[in-house]
Amino acid sequence: MTNSTFDIKSYRGFKAITLLCLIVLYAPLVVVTIYSFNSSQSLTNWEGLSLRWYADVFTGPESDKFKQAAKNSFIIAIVAATVSTTIATLAATGMVRGGKFKLRTVSFGLISLPLMVPEIVTAVATLIFFNSIGFDRGIMTILLAHIAFCIPFAYLPISARMQGIEDSYEQAAQDLYATKRQAFTKILLPLMMPGIISGFLLAFIVSLDDFIITNFVKGAGVETLPTAIFGSVKQGIKPNIMAISTMLLGVSIIMVTISYFVSKTDNTK
Repeated sequence: MTNSTFDIKSYRGFKAITLLCLIVLYAPLVVVTIYSFNSSQSLTNWEGLSLRWYADVFTGPESDKFKQAAKNSFIIAIVAATVSTTIATLAATGMVRGGKFKLRTVSFGLISLPLMVPEIVTAVATLIFFNSIGFDRGIMTILLAHIAFCIPFAYLPISARMQGIEDSYEQAAQDLYATKRQAFTKILLPLMMPGIISGFLLAFIVSLDDFIITNFVKGAGVETLPTAIFGSVKQGIKPNIMAISTMLLGVSIIMVTISYFVSKTDNTK
């Protein structure tokens, strides 16, 4: 019997379909980025390169609104990512290192549920929950909602990292009279750090870019960058919106790149 290697690139039309998908996904981002440097107020007429609209974001008539929205977004994203990553680390430790226990599969399903449920459903359910308990909507409701749906995003890279670490490291530490706590903090936790950092960055990006859930649970007068951008777009698309979107896209790309390279590091050798 001859061994054959499956090569999806050999299928007819593969390159054309791939190229079409890339164009559909990234062409709008390229257009927004290019026209954010357009000196014209028109969204269609090109009049030359300029940083005019980037300066307008910081000094224009809407600058105070966008600055406050950016402040809210980064505070919420940092706190939500930190808390959700902590919870995800504890959950991954229990799931991967806790051995077999009842409802293990159910527990994993509950952790992964926010990834499978449509975001609009999560947004409506969260809104109903806060209203039913009489919780006033504001920064705190956004933060709690973000922590809840960021947990599975942080859990996946942390869990994957922990599954790739053999338990022989902890067993060797305990053979040398280390307690379970010392084996975890001195051995396992440093080995998990690339996964933890990747989980934090992923949760940070998801929280920073979220619009649907934030728009449902935010209170009156509370804005994040995505909701502030949406509010401005409803009054008409302006060039400064393209500049803000490009900067937000740049932050996301940087975070994803860092997360990718951190996840590739191997400190078990």
